[in-house]
Amino acid sequence: MTNSTSEKKTELIKIVIVEDFKLTRVGLRCALNANPDLNVVAESEDAIEGLKLIERTKPDVVLMDLGLPGMNGIEAMLKIREFSNDIKIIALTSHDREEEVLAALSSGANAYCLKDIDPQKLADVVRDVYEGVCWIDPMVAQMALNSLPKAENIGFLPNKSQGEGRVPLTEREYEVLKHLVTGKSNTEIAKELIVSVHTAKAHVCSILQKMCVNDRVQAAVKAVKEGMV
Repeated sequence: MTNSTSEKKTELIKIVIVEDFKLTRVGLRCALNANPDLNVVAESEDAIEGLKLIERTKPDVVLMDLGLPGMNGIEAMLKIREFSNDIKIIALTSHDREEEVLAALSSGANAYCLKDIDPQKLADVVRDVYEGVCWIDPMVAQMALNSLPKAENIGFLPNKSQGEGRVPLTEREYEVLKHLVTGKSNTEIAKELIVSVHTAKAHVCSILQKMCVNDRVQAAVKAVKEGMV
């Protein structure tokens, strides 16, 4: 009788790294390849060559630096989205200017990481993003938050699809939104608010519906841009 457990193979997540500093590329490659389920299949020091590699290798996840020579990472991410919505993109940044952070948040990336992220945490982010989870480094969110004025009507977000009307968020939903903006998962939000994961997920779904957005990242971006939190 065949042992099904021993036959089960680890599903490899294919990764392409686009980063102009060789030392950083080497570090990222070594850190990620140390995980048996992650495989860096290609890397590039610029976006133009990176885009060719991405089209050729069809990776699951792309790690994209923002400050690339020539075509920058934001432009490259938009180019990727022109030919694929399936490839997951993780924006890597060391920048602290709010306009660059907000531009990255609108570029089609699935996750936003600072370059000083712990290697094991980055591996976890790659896995989460591959599974369809959106993730924002809390420090990235905080950079944008620090530069924006507070909203006068806390707990309400302008609903542009309904003219001048406003969509009310409950006090609890506002608490959830604050945690969502800082990159917390449903499990982490549940722990912070001492509720079940199911309840936290229900609040997140309600927030997305009221804010007229499709996912957590869009909700976080909109909340930051509108000065909600």
